[in-house]
Amino acid sequence: MNTAIILAAGQGTRMKSQTSKVLHKVGNKYLLQHVIDASHNHVETLNVIIGDNSQSVKAAVKDSKINWVLQKKQLGTGHAVQQAIPFIEDKSICLILYADVPLIESQTIEELINKAHSTGFSLLSVVLEDPFGYGRIIRDSNGLIQSIVEQKDASKAELKIKEINTGIMAVKGSLLKKYLSELKPNNSQGEFYLTDIIEKAVKDNVSIASFKCENKSEVMGINDKKQLSQAERDYQLNLAQGFMSKGLTIMDQSRFDCRGNLNFGNDCIIDINVVFEGDNDLGNNVVISPNCIIKNAKIGDNTQILANSIIENSSIGSNSSIGPFARIRPDTHIGNHSKIGNFVEVKKSSILNNSKVSHLSYIGDSKIGNDVNVGAGVITCNYDGSNKHQTEIKDGAFIGSNSQLVAPVTIGKNATIGAGSTITQNAPDNKLTLSRNKQSTIEKWKRRKKK
Repeated sequence: MNTAIILAAGQGTRMKSQTSKVLHKVGNKYLLQHVIDASHNHVETLNVIIGDNSQSVKAAVKDSKINWVLQKKQLGTGHAVQQAIPFIEDKSICLILYADVPLIESQTIEELINKAHSTGFSLLSVVLEDPFGYGRIIRDSNGLIQSIVEQKDASKAELKIKEINTGIMAVKGSLLKKYLSELKPNNSQGEFYLTDIIEKAVKDNVSIASFKCENKSEVMGINDKKQLSQAERDYQLNLAQGFMSKGLTIMDQSRFDCRGNLNFGNDCIIDINVVFEGDNDLGNNVVISPNCIIKNAKIGDNTQILANSIIENSSIGSNSSIGPFARIRPDTHIGNHSKIGNFVEVKKSSILNNSKVSHLSYIGDSKIGNDVNVGAGVITCNYDGSNKHQTEIKDGAFIGSNSQLVAPVTIGKNATIGAGSTITQNAPDNKLTLSRNKQSTIEKWKRRKKK
């Protein structure tokens, strides 16, 4: 049986935020949630150590495996782990993780646990060019781990060591209990260091299996907004490289953001500054142009999303075109071979196949059929000040520019609405309907002048 202890009680004062540190986000996911997700498949229980932030953290993060453990006073990492000891079985392998180290990979955790099953104790380390601030790994002449010395307690010789302790380890339950009970605050901070159990295990001739992490971003801790930003970019680069290895074309991986899940077919192209949020599904040959936001969208084969467009909680058919500068709001369905052009907003509407809304229009709460052409500046007036009403435009209709369709209203099959009309009643099939006053000129009218 495997279990995890996740340290999440830190106050995070350097974040300078009212939000708990572990509830800040990378890739639109809580830092704590990243660690839970990475370890979830490798453990039966998750003991999450929380402090002053307990209520907000418990409210934000839900998981049936979590056992919330309160640390009333923050007296160091060793003290934090001690709080979970009543929930640790002697024969279990206990994985110790940190909620502010969010990029740890599931594969790394699996490797660490496997090593602990062999020796009873395994430790994750990493080599840094600049190890300032971190505890150094002290090894003997045979390369075996002897102890860990914190930066503030290290000698000049020890400070030259570049292999540092990540704090992430896996320990047999009985060993963890034994050494935690022997901890004393013999350091300049008066805290109980978890790292002190390493030296105690060595004295008992316990072999400590070491595992060096090749990717330093995996073990990067987050203490301030600068480090949060760096973690976000590392996370996005890792995602981009994974997507590219599966065939996605990303024009510039340093200007790519996916804050959720992305599925894609063959030969899709993502240009710069595109942001994906939520769950998105792209067909084959989809092209997303620069500066688009795509959220919870399904986009069909051979469709182009042109620059500066936003699609949210909607579906787009195949061989269609959206944008530039289009906004597709939630609960919208665009059919195949259709076009939504520049500065067009569509909300809670269906637009079927071969239909076009090309310029400067608002379509809200509407049902638009096949082969419909909506001219520039057309507005569906769906709101009467209290309630929303539906507009229906049937197959083959042509809506002239600068028309207003005052809902509820139905435009018939193959109907034509003359430009500049305000339509308040249903328009019949196959007829021209329009509403215009006769053009006139007021001879004595004068334009007002500014005072």
